[in-house]
Amino acid sequence: MTFTLAIVGRPNVGKSTLFNRLVGKRLALVDDQPGVTRDLREGDARLMDMRFTVIDTAGLEEVTDDSLQGRMRRLTERAVDMADVCLFLIDGRVGVTPSDKVFADILRRKRAKVILGVNKAEGRAGDAGAIEAWELGLGEPLRLSAEHGEGMDDLYHMLRPIAGEFTERAVQDAPEVDVDIPEDSEEEGTAPLITPNKPLQIAIIGRPNAGKSTLVNKILGEDRMLTGPEAGITRDAISVRSDWMGTPVRIWDTAGMRKKAKVVEKLEKLSVADGLRAVRFAEVVVVLLDAAIPFETQDLRIADFAETEGRAVIVAVNKWDLEDDKQEKLVELKEMFERLLPQLRGAPLVTISAKTGRGMDRLHTAILKAHEVWNRRIPTARLNTWLGAMTEAHPPPAPGGHRIKLRYITQAKTRPPGFVIKCSRPDELPESYKRYLVNGLRENFDMPGTPIRIFLRGQGDQNPFKERKFHTPSRLRKHMDGKAGKPGKER
Repeated sequence: MTFTLAIVGRPNVGKSTLFNRLVGKRLALVDDQPGVTRDLREGDARLMDMRFTVIDTAGLEEVTDDSLQGRMRRLTERAVDMADVCLFLIDGRVGVTPSDKVFADILRRKRAKVILGVNKAEGRAGDAGAIEAWELGLGEPLRLSAEHGEGMDDLYHMLRPIAGEFTERAVQDAPEVDVDIPEDSEEEGTAPLITPNKPLQIAIIGRPNAGKSTLVNKILGEDRMLTGPEAGITRDAISVRSDWMGTPVRIWDTAGMRKKAKVVEKLEKLSVADGLRAVRFAEVVVVLLDAAIPFETQDLRIADFAETEGRAVIVAVNKWDLEDDKQEKLVELKEMFERLLPQLRGAPLVTISAKTGRGMDRLHTAILKAHEVWNRRIPTARLNTWLGAMTEAHPPPAPGGHRIKLRYITQAKTRPPGFVIKCSRPDELPESYKRYLVNGLRENFDMPGTPIRIFLRGQGDQNPFKERKFHTPSRLRKHMDGKAGKPGKER
């Protein structure tokens, strides 16, 4: 990525539509009603042969107080400070409004490098707006249609000279998952080094108003995410990079996921899908609960989804500073966790207060530990010694009177750990015995909470001579041919 482009403008001028076109995916929420975008959102944009980072922003409002609109405006102004170039969009069908003039003055005062774009300018309907845009004093207006893709060539030629002024930036890659490793390996692998180019990727998910954005702001040490008492302020999954206690991290703050019955609006349906997509981009998933109402059905679904996707999972209980009887509440939470999420047996449960910062060091330690376990490799010899002890303590079942024999085990994958077991009649091994083996792996090799996959592989025909070919000597073959015609003799 060579530079950063921030798209700014009044609400409902088409900023998110243009953002989606530049990144080539529907990452930002788009709707006819204004004010859908409330947070900063970054994406990897592509325009012909040019690569850059694009930031979608909330609509600029003429509000400076501490209301939701006022906080959205301050967030957008911060995006202007972060960006190398600003694309200031106006609506070509509406023309220049008094608000547009105010925001043009703000951009000039910030000495920002600005490109003026006139969106929705397709056909004659946008002619008047394109002419009016000259009075803003930001140079020649660029006519665009984000919805129909018009004007992208002109945008490319305006950005091309700018791209050479900035140094190249690292490409944000999705994490490697289901990594194959050599079977029969005797190496004890460790987690790959976490570096600024390959940061630890974390997704923070949970129900609305659990405090996800507040937690991200505490980790970052700044008010990067929009927060407030209103539930559901965050509507997009947003990724930000930071250095957290010496660990390079990339954090995904996600929109709150509500119960399916309550997801009735188009916006919330898209928000849930966005949060689920963030889980797939993460290595470690933090399921954030509200201490007052923990482990509701949706919390359990969120945690189960993260486990199904094969991500390391940590459960963090927020707003712990508001609890009176902390010891009794902690015992209750641990009992509920063990009972309701057996598939995440042993996963870390950390109590925190995102508002005050209490417990952040414990959360950091738990995340690093979960990442290390997620990458763990176990030597084959140790695994087979363990398998012998497990089958001796509790032999596999014998369907139809024929006992299933588990002959060999080796690790085939990491991120998450995956194991191949060679056995007789793999289709008949019950799920209960697989759970017995998974729990044994967790306890004996210190792998609490991380998803563990077991793949069964059949032994096939055990005849040792099946693949051997026999060659009859030529002298014996002639003797057999001479006997072939005589009755009563077999060839």
